[in-house]
Amino acid sequence: MSESSFQDDVLGELGDEKLTEIAGLLGTDTDGARAAVDETVGAMAGGLQEKAAAEGEDGEVRQALAEVAEPPLQGVATLGGLGGLLSGGMMAGVLAKVSKPVANAVAKKTGIPAATVSRVIEVLIPVVLAVFAKRAAEGKAGAGTPSAGGAPAPGTPAPGAAPTAGADGGGLGDLLGQILGGGKK
Repeated sequence: MSESSFQDDVLGELGDEKLTEIAGLLGTDTDGARAAVDETVGAMAGGLQEKAAAEGEDGEVRQALAEVAEPPLQGVATLGGLGGLLSGGMMAGVLAKVSKPVANAVAKKTGIPAATVSRVIEVLIPVVLAVFAKRAAEGKAGAGTPSAGGAPAPGTPAPGAAPTAGADGGGLGDLLGQILGGGKK
């Protein structure tokens, strides 16, 4: 499986029904909605990375990512898919905090009214949380576990992991880069 971008993963998780809902909010077709989602999710990821960099290792963004990466319901067969969403309370709050500046930035860049972009963000937040949880789980499975099939050699990042240790000090910085798909500063 080839590495996909964070935006691609969100679009895939969104599905046709939600994409059509977003198209209706925007007054466009699904291609226009796809482009708006791509722009919005990119701005959200950038906003999270900037906030994390400004806060440092013990900041709210990194704590929220750690919470998503360690869902309390992990291993519960009937609720396993919900673990990331249920534990995403802190991350949902972080996303809500960055939503207004993101909406304003996307509105300025695209010409879509900020209030409309805000409604799109409301639809996207649960989907973004699900993608965070999936990427965190995949990163955990791919890093340091011999059973992951072709696990990287010690000191080599997991497939799809962005090398951010030097820029962010490793640990949660690696997770942030891996989940958002960027580590360039």
